[in-house]
Amino acid sequence: MESKTEEAGGGLLRTLSVENFEKLRGIMYISKAEKGSYLFREGEIADKLYYLFQGQVRTTKSSDVGRTLTLYLHQAGDLLGQVDPFQDGVHGFSAEVTENASIGTLQRKDVEVLVWQDGDFALEWMRWMGLMHRLTQTKFRDLMLFGKTGALCSLLIRLCNSYGKTDEGKIEINLKISNTEMADMIGATRESVNRMLSELRKKGVIDYANGYYVVHDLEYLREICHCDNCPKEICRM
Repeated sequence: MESKTEEAGGGLLRTLSVENFEKLRGIMYISKAEKGSYLFREGEIADKLYYLFQGQVRTTKSSDVGRTLTLYLHQAGDLLGQVDPFQDGVHGFSAEVTENASIGTLQRKDVEVLVWQDGDFALEWMRWMGLMHRLTQTKFRDLMLFGKTGALCSLLIRLCNSYGKTDEGKIEINLKISNTEMADMIGATRESVNRMLSELRKKGVIDYANGYYVVHDLEYLREICHCDNCPKEICRM
């Protein structure tokens, strides 16, 4: 389990030192979560955070018309939940387990005590919060500023950064993802995503083989979404 955490290194371990991560792990309650279960649902009290040792979790937001928008795809190494300045805050999104997971649950009050007692930990914790805030900002930028095509191109770039493997000038995205799922990530219809992906394939920008997408022209995607060349810690799923 530890090697998985270090390998993912993605989320939390990019801002927390090993020493400070061990302090945080010392106040975690470890449990298992099965695929299809929920860590929390939209509207529930936001009094816990969740560290993902193994597995995958998807966070989603529901609209008034019954549409679901996928906000994040969390992997091992990520910390998720809502850090709310108000004690009676509620979750603004839901977290569904999409692959059997090992979860470290943190009580909000325990984290607050650790922040209050340890200045070094508090500084790194603030860096993590700032990183999450910027990550959210860039996702909403993608959705709002450059249309659905720009949002789709940005999504493909994020998938490359999170699941990509470079091989002979192309990037293979090692995640099976349907067009419907991609539509839920950018707030579009499946039909419009089908059309945009087809156009990208005709131009030789991407390809689809054996259930996986392959990106041949990353620079083209960057031009369409007006990429700011953010570090991979921010340009991720």
